Amino acid sequence: MSLTAIAKLVGVFGLRGELKCVPTRAGEMALAAGRQYALDAGGGRMVRCAALRRHHTRWLVTLDGVATPDAAHEYIGATLYAERDALHLGEGEYLDSDLVGLRLCDPNGRELGAVVGVEHLPASDYLIVGPKRALVPLVRAFIRSIDVRAGTIVADLPEGLLDS
Repeated sequence: MSLTAIAKLVGVFGLRGELKCVPTRAGEMALAAGRQYALDAGGGRMVRCAALRRHHTRWLVTLDGVATPDAAHEYIGATLYAERDALHLGEGEYLDSDLVGLRLCDPNGRELGAVVGVEHLPASDYLIVGPKRALVPLVRAFIRSIDVRAGTIVADLPEGLLDS
């Protein structure tokens, strides 16, 4: 079972034990009433989402058996995890964990480095490549293809971009 973090429970809301929830990018599509989630990456402790609603710009979650602020308080700081296969990503959408470890190659197949992380900045998302942690914009102008199964990302980069 491969679990992915989908949301962080950050506080109590109101008198009925609702929890303020901050979903990850992938989690916005994975949160739903009636679903079960793990409270740890190992999948040992499970909770069921009894209800989910928006309140202004915030998501509020009600967990089964949690009906008071005192009961909800023990969940503050917890992360909700869902099975990777339960996440419905669109064409060309990837989780950070899908990209980390892939080899970045030029169009001729020459390896340029390994993806060691992904950074989400306001202008764009960036691949962090190699030990120098060069930033490669994750945009169509540079990225030609991503093949998670083959473990490669083909990119046509401007000269000197990885020299920083």
